[in-house]
Amino acid sequence: MKTAPAGEDGNRQRSRRRLTVAVKNSLRELRTQLSLLHHQVSTHVELNDVDLDCLELITRLGPISPSALARATGLHPATMTGIIDRLQRGGWAVRERDPEATDRRAVTVRAVRDRNGELLKLYSGMNSALDEICADYTEAQLQLLADFLSRATAAGVDATRDLTKR
Repeated sequence: MKTAPAGEDGNRQRSRRRLTVAVKNSLRELRTQLSLLHHQVSTHVELNDVDLDCLELITRLGPISPSALARATGLHPATMTGIIDRLQRGGWAVRERDPEATDRRAVTVRAVRDRNGELLKLYSGMNSALDEICADYTEAQLQLLADFLSRATAAGVDATRDLTKR
């Protein structure tokens, strides 16, 4: 097996560090742009940014109990009550009795599916752009990107959970 000269090894390490920094910088820039897009969407539907975040989680995870939603977001349960109240007043979510709970007071929160079209329309420009971007990649490249993004998301979940515990 042929080994690389010491200088070549150092160049590879520096190149890898530069690429890793570039990936991290791109993720930060993407986060900022998605946050700005998300803010514009929330403004159009007259919700707070965090309300829209919670609605997304309710849509993906729901029906979900308010306490489970608070745990998923790291928000205080009292804060979550206010968010759910606003989503319910706006017609975005409903509280329903949990038929499987032993406590008759237990409720779950469910997103109102009829409202999804409003959000999809506001995100349609970004969704179309992502479809065009993905069309330029092979299936293997898309699998690699999906794996990277899934692992980066899991790291974000862990980092959020760690900060929530502080």
